Amino acid sequence: MDEPERAERDECRVLVLQGGGALGAYQAGIAEAMQEAALSPEWVAGISIGAINAALIAGNPPERRVERLRAFWDKVSSGIIVSPWFPGEQAREVFNAWSAAFGAAVGVPGFFAPRWPPAALYPPGAPQALSYYDTAPLRQTLEELIDFDRINRRETRLSVGAVNVRTGNFVYFDNHRDRIGPEHVMASGALPPGFPPVEIDGEPYWDGGIVSNTPLQYVLDEERARDLAVFQVDLFSARGPVPRTLAEAAEREKDIRFSSRTRLNTDDQIEIHRAKTAFRRLFDKLPPELRQDPDVAFLAEVSHQNAVTILQLIYRAKNYESDAKDYEFSRATMLEHWKAGRHDMRRSLRHRRWIERCRPDQGVTVFDLTRDARD
Repeated sequence: MDEPERAERDECRVLVLQGGGALGAYQAGIAEAMQEAALSPEWVAGISIGAINAALIAGNPPERRVERLRAFWDKVSSGIIVSPWFPGEQAREVFNAWSAAFGAAVGVPGFFAPRWPPAALYPPGAPQALSYYDTAPLRQTLEELIDFDRINRRETRLSVGAVNVRTGNFVYFDNHRDRIGPEHVMASGALPPGFPPVEIDGEPYWDGGIVSNTPLQYVLDEERARDLAVFQVDLFSARGPVPRTLAEAAEREKDIRFSSRTRLNTDDQIEIHRAKTAFRRLFDKLPPELRQDPDVAFLAEVSHQNAVTILQLIYRAKNYESDAKDYEFSRATMLEHWKAGRHDMRRSLRHRRWIERCRPDQGVTVFDLTRDARD
């Protein structure tokens, strides 16, 4: 008997990064573990902080990616480098709340600063009247850490999502079609009303997370020929306990709102696969003269079915984290998030189910190998 076809042989490796602010250090840990395992992605797609991490990956050679990710996360966490004052979850909860409030008040180094004069003092229509913060520091950071010429040489595919403020349409800026600059990455992370819209070719854009916080569907729609190995990194968990307090209700609402639509996308892919399989069976039953019909020929062409394997990596928040977890940028928390991502990726890659996986027979297979008791 022939050995089963291993999935990794002819796959396009794609890293899909969700938005989530300060939680994005988890994605950096994922990227470090992938680099250790020699799993450099051919395509990186991101929304919001995921777009920033994606650009840092695509805009640097493989051997410098972790270094550049570390430089970015060290910079944005340099505002609070002190450690929590006392051990225990209750003390840590107080520390995190203070850290988030401090960052909201004074800004985050290399990322954003409070607008002065404040937005309310600017006349309606002025660009400064549309946000609480100025993101000019982010542009300088991106230009310092990312080689945009490299991105536009298309050595690694990069896709970042944003929303047109005027039309409400969701768009992807993709270096296979567009020339990417810092403004495209900033547009993907311009979450209102904190951050201002970013103008590109005369049109204003906001954070893509307003419409969809994950680029997974875009990746699946764009590539229907080659087999895909998708590393889907979510920063908000769709599953969670029923809240008991107002603070927990606020956190749970944010988790649900920004959690990935992976399950919906997977269900859609399964239905598409079934339809394609049914047509191919029907095509085999058709007489030769009908197979030449233009409509039949078109359906035969589009019914090609690629195999999709999704490795899901989901950040599970600690008990002491609150609804402010996406804007709590202390050094201690950043290092925890990074470590969690590295651990989850290493654990997943060592899992027997992942090592022994074969090419999916049903079009799409999802692995979530780091579940815990809260799931």
